[in-house]
Amino acid sequence: MITPAALERYLGPPRYDYGRAEETDQVGVAMALAWTEAGGEVMPVEVTLMEGKGALLLTGQLGEVMQESAQAAMSYLRSRARAFGIRPKRFEKTDVHIHVPEGAIPKDGPSAGITIATALVSAFTGIPVRRDTAMTGEITLRGRVLPIGGLKEKILAAHRAGIQRVILPKKNQRDLVELPRREIRGMTLIFVETMDEVLQAALARPLRIHETTPSRNGASRRRR
Repeated sequence: MITPAALERYLGPPRYDYGRAEETDQVGVAMALAWTEAGGEVMPVEVTLMEGKGALLLTGQLGEVMQESAQAAMSYLRSRARAFGIRPKRFEKTDVHIHVPEGAIPKDGPSAGITIATALVSAFTGIPVRRDTAMTGEITLRGRVLPIGGLKEKILAAHRAGIQRVILPKKNQRDLVELPRREIRGMTLIFVETMDEVLQAALARPLRIHETTPSRNGASRRRR
């Protein structure tokens, strides 16, 4: 009788190494879900900050669409800096490096925006991202979350990687009919419409968001 434990003895060691969830919550690292011709994949996005002059460095063979997603995520963060408790002048003295590992593999597609934005916010605030959470969705400059394709493949990739929580665009909720119920049993699917909702679900501890409202004399006033 052939059992799962005996497969390696008969077929040899596995030829492919699929991604796995992070072992600990980490600052500046968020897990994206990507569609490929071979199915879904988990894809970590790393952000590191260095003393510098405000440069943005993108590495990991990112295609044009993903580069635009990274730039949009950075613009979103800068526009919300005060709300997140980040001094705007900090951007002028900080170089930002966004990296997607496995640089030999080209990567592209309009679904990594919220992951990049989450990693950026984590890096600048020092709040870790939950290791049991992955996400997919595009971001607009105003922080809206746009729907994506390949939902079935992406969620199955998260399941294979041992990820228990997945953040998804709310407009993709109608696509749940495509998913095999047995595979997603025990997983938590979180549907969001805004980047603020993404951050509250993805970060390991709550992010205090301080909204600002204009006062009568035209100056900004913080609202808790």
